[in-house]
Amino acid sequence: MTTLRVGTSNGDTMEDRQALRAAEFKRFAEWPTLVVLGLTYLVWAAATVWVATWSVPLAIVLCALAGAQHSSLTHEALHGHPFRSDVLNAALVFPALTMAVPYLRFRDTHLAHHHDEVLTDPYDDPETNYLDPAIWAALPAWRKALHRWNNTLAGRLIVGPILGQIAFMRADWLLIRQGEKRVISAWLWHIPAVGIVVWWMLSVAQMPLWAWALSVYLSLSILKLRTYLEHQAHDRTLARTAIVEDCGILSILFLYNNLHVVHHMHPGLPWYALPRIYADRRSEFLSQNEGYRYGAYSEIFRKYLFRAKDPVPHPLYPDGHQS
Repeated sequence: MTTLRVGTSNGDTMEDRQALRAAEFKRFAEWPTLVVLGLTYLVWAAATVWVATWSVPLAIVLCALAGAQHSSLTHEALHGHPFRSDVLNAALVFPALTMAVPYLRFRDTHLAHHHDEVLTDPYDDPETNYLDPAIWAALPAWRKALHRWNNTLAGRLIVGPILGQIAFMRADWLLIRQGEKRVISAWLWHIPAVGIVVWWMLSVAQMPLWAWALSVYLSLSILKLRTYLEHQAHDRTLARTAIVEDCGILSILFLYNNLHVVHHMHPGLPWYALPRIYADRRSEFLSQNEGYRYGAYSEIFRKYLFRAKDPVPHPLYPDGHQS
């Protein structure tokens, strides 16, 4: 079902200047991505083997940050970085540090999410948190309360990872039962990806398993901070995607996906290209997304820690409501 095909995206209408930049980044073999990837694995390994022997809390923090960084690099890989080869890119991020989502399923669902004309649609956008108002109306009171809490930032950080995982796995299980070979294959490939990490934790690492499990959950929670307000319901396509003008550590951790409308308009560009392009064309991007902008993630904490940014039922669906 698709109901939100209003507006157009001009992400594929770049002038020769931008095409030239993209070619330039490719020509340099995208060494920044390779460097960050190497450092990410180094931090994760050091935290599990060495840091954990003298400070388990610090090891948890470092593992959580490395896991979130690895997820951001996985996002780069599925968009074609740092190599032209999809196989090489997948191999670079093969170990499933955050455990939760098979790479091939992340790739398929995320690329489907990049069909901007259906962004936020409860059926056609795999990454939306909106529900069809008819589904919402039929939920029991306790489910509505849980979803409302999940729409606050505090709720998204605390219960968002488990709620998202349950919804994702339930949907994939239905597809597996229907015999979807692509989904089955993705989960089968996920077994060795998880197996590598489990082997390391059982045979090499000095980190307690409970601490490692907590770090995985914290990684997923950090990622929920990034995705919390990336998109909003709007009748214009480009106005659905946010900008967070944050230049701190979170920008690097998220590989500049805080400049999210830039990424959606130009998904083929590597992460390190986004800040310069945004700086060059800031007024244009803010005009395109109708000022859907935040100065920093601290502003988001102040505004939405205990208050929902959006309703759960999609407000632009027929008979949509915000109860």
